Amino acid sequence: MGTGATALDTERLERITGHLMERYVRPGEIAGCQVLVARKGQVAYSRCLGLADRERGTPVREDTVWRIYSMTKPITSVALMALYEQGRFRLTDPVHRFLPEWGEVRVCVTEGETIRLVEPERPVTVRDLLTHTSGLSYGMEPEHPVDRLYAEAGLRDPSMTLAELSRRLASLPLAFQPGTRWRYSLATDVCGRLVEVLADRPFGEYLQATIFEPLGMVDTGFVVPAGARSRFAAGYQRAPEGGLRLLDDPATSPYLTARALESGGGGLVSTVPDYLRFCEMLRRGGELDGERILGPRTLAFMFRNHLPGGASLSHVALGAFGETRFPGVGFGLGLAVLLDPVEAGCIGSPGEVFWGGAASTLFWVDPLEELVVIFMTQLMPSGTFDFRGQLHQLVHQAIVG
Repeated sequence: MGTGATALDTERLERITGHLMERYVRPGEIAGCQVLVARKGQVAYSRCLGLADRERGTPVREDTVWRIYSMTKPITSVALMALYEQGRFRLTDPVHRFLPEWGEVRVCVTEGETIRLVEPERPVTVRDLLTHTSGLSYGMEPEHPVDRLYAEAGLRDPSMTLAELSRRLASLPLAFQPGTRWRYSLATDVCGRLVEVLADRPFGEYLQATIFEPLGMVDTGFVVPAGARSRFAAGYQRAPEGGLRLLDDPATSPYLTARALESGGGGLVSTVPDYLRFCEMLRRGGELDGERILGPRTLAFMFRNHLPGGASLSHVALGAFGETRFPGVGFGLGLAVLLDPVEAGCIGSPGEVFWGGAASTLFWVDPLEELVVIFMTQLMPSGTFDFRGQLHQLVHQAIVG
């Protein structure tokens, strides 16, 4: 029942191991996973369970490299806000001030079976991009006319650059008036393009110099380092009949070579030790081991709910697609914010920030409890199992002080 400085009961934390092994790893629902719980800057629980590569029998290890998909988004948002701190833009600035193609964007309005395009009531702003209130989409709902246009626009073309993606998105209509609703979208990729323009350097190069090198995130990037290929996990998909189907073989993965599109919305690979460095920086108000990435007031501002009228996602979100449930949850600048744990139906602290990735990865940072939790696996789609909700229960029941 040891607790130490973290005030986490070590025996109760072991319930995490039993739960994940018995419910997911041994039955083959996932090949393997990695979990880390840290409190007050100290790791209280760290486990590597099952296989990173089922086909080769490679076990999960502490430095396994994972596709983090949309856990890229908070990193991109921090990168953009680092430029905000240099006075390069204001959140209320129209995007077309920096990306001229956004000056002619239109909004799709549906009236019964009739579809027409209208002028936006105001321009799309940088804040709209950071909060997914821009009117952009991910094109995941084919019944929506805008999403049908996304499907026809070739937005999954891996040969595109961020500049080309921004141009294609700006040529498509918005799904709603900017700043009025929330819809998970490719907006964070446009944030990556803004970083390129404002910093006048390639996006990946800027991330390396501004975040990865200062924080010592040695295995994080858009390409798996040559020396880390043996540590790269296989990507799996939930098969229709249940079980796993290999989706991305780590020996032939596109992540092994540089790609034209350095996706700010979902392109990075990382490790648990690396992502812990990023999360600890967030928890500590923008600084880690003497390296300051952002000022504490900037981060506190990012962690506030920026949704229209201070509403939760339940009231302003369009569609059900996103890396969170909507009740009791708001959205800040680049990540979700827990507003009301009771409404959300999970133990937690108001002000906790979090997000996840398409392969069921997730993290949260709870400044009040001084808590960081990271979970990595490689199972698509991310909504297959409620790993976040279950881990919330299993982690919080172990907090005894």
